Amino acid sequence: MDNQQQQTLLSVRDLRVRFRQEDGGRFEALKGVSFDIPAHRTVALVGESGSGKSVTSMAVMRLLPAQGTEIDPGSQIVFEGRDLLAMGAGELRRLRGKDIAMIFQEPMSSLNPVYTVGEQIVETLTLHAGLSRRAAWRRAVELLSEVGLPEPEKRVKAYPHELSGGQQQRVMIAIAIACEPKLLIADEPTTALDVTIQKQILQLIADLQKKHGMSVLFITHDLGVVGEFADEVIVMRHGEIREQGTVRQIFENPQDAYTKALLSCRPHLDRRPERLAVIDDFMQPGGYAEPPERARGYAADDEIILDVQGLCKSFDIREGLFGKRQFHAVKDVSFKLARGKTLGIVGESGSGKTTVGLTLVRLHQATGGRALFHGQDLIGMSARDFHAYKRRIQIIFQNPYASLNPRFNVERILTEPMQLHGIGANGGERRRLAQELLDKVGLPSTALAKYPHEFSGGQRQRIAIARCLTLKPEVLICDESVSALDVSVQAQVLNLLQDLQDEFKLSYLFISHDLAVVKHISDQVMVMNKGQVVEQADSDVIYRAPRDSYTQKLLGSIPQGWSAAAMPA
Repeated sequence: MDNQQQQTLLSVRDLRVRFRQEDGGRFEALKGVSFDIPAHRTVALVGESGSGKSVTSMAVMRLLPAQGTEIDPGSQIVFEGRDLLAMGAGELRRLRGKDIAMIFQEPMSSLNPVYTVGEQIVETLTLHAGLSRRAAWRRAVELLSEVGLPEPEKRVKAYPHELSGGQQQRVMIAIAIACEPKLLIADEPTTALDVTIQKQILQLIADLQKKHGMSVLFITHDLGVVGEFADEVIVMRHGEIREQGTVRQIFENPQDAYTKALLSCRPHLDRRPERLAVIDDFMQPGGYAEPPERARGYAADDEIILDVQGLCKSFDIREGLFGKRQFHAVKDVSFKLARGKTLGIVGESGSGKTTVGLTLVRLHQATGGRALFHGQDLIGMSARDFHAYKRRIQIIFQNPYASLNPRFNVERILTEPMQLHGIGANGGERRRLAQELLDKVGLPSTALAKYPHEFSGGQRQRIAIARCLTLKPEVLICDESVSALDVSVQAQVLNLLQDLQDEFKLSYLFISHDLAVVKHISDQVMVMNKGQVVEQADSDVIYRAPRDSYTQKLLGSIPQGWSAAAMPA
């Protein structure tokens, strides 16, 4: 490392942050956090939800709410010799966006929906770089080209809702680098993106870091993502730093049990243990012993309970004032699902995988094809006849908070489907069944009286699973049901789904863009692109020897973590 690289750009010392709570108490979010960010280097800040990593980044940007936030007087955040915590409002405004910039996790909530993306880039350039509007517009087009947005002269006039999620994130990056900041903070910038788009964004940030000589503070909950491009890693838990070091040190020889747990919780492509490791496995005395591997795949004598043949779904899209055209979201999709087995459906956003699931439960009306469930066509039967099948094929959505009624407590959430379908002789019996289901999904019976907002994301997903189980289904459609969870919570939910499948012989359609998760849980994998099936086979076959070029592209985009071969000399 040369002297330029060794120079410290940002130094955080003994950062302590407390939030005042409604009951008058104090919650200590950061407990003496200290670290350095060298010039021209990428530092990854890693941890689960609640670890304090985003609070750290917001403290650096001085974006924590003034009301109810307490920062210890002994804390220091020094940027190029200046203490950010002692700066006045005017000096901070000049610094933010010019010398320190930030990319937020959700671009759609960060971009202003009533202004074009070009206007939002121009505002940054005129405010911080002093450019005229004409010069700023020219520079905005150049920036959109630099971040890889197609047709930048056209896209500069687009509104945020007219762009895809990956394109919106590229616009956020263009705004962030507009004034060539010395420090770029990226807060979970790829969490909600497809694996191919994620790889593009990560490579883009890495390329821009080298081109502009920036330092990058990259915040994520996934160690596997940072292994390919970060220089140093800081691991946080419960507001404290558990371990920090170079990528080589953290990946090759982690010292802290929590770091080891984070590295092991995520499904791996080269092995498939019967159960995934969870955090508690590593925090107990005696360490962790990995269980034997689980065999996957379809057998010739498997009982097929769902046979989908030529499924099609089209939508009418308006064009102009009176015109419309048909968009074919699903085109001639066929597959078989066996009892007690899992079919993984993968593909990028817009591939049609979610539309397949929604059409099977008739939340969308199919425009062609058949779906034979025990020989009966779910697509062709009347709504009245289908009512009897609703309880036998259920769906778990990606966002449990959006799918659970916030005005219902857990008891009502679980007992209402039983009441509608005539399960349980009376309220007392339905309550008893609800308690048994909570026990199945690992929640205490005291949860019955609580409301969805009182639970974490992983706990809410468990409640959503319990609600599906109230009707004793044979098929569960899991639509991105673990993609928004921390890796450790994700491991818990995946283990739960596997336990339920083993106990009740449930069949799963597992829809996801996370290919490592799909490899872990699926017996067969179906790859979709632009509404069509491009490849389908046993999961081990697909991952070992993909035939289709699109499948090869997807698998080539999976974060591989750190390897010695990838490290610079």
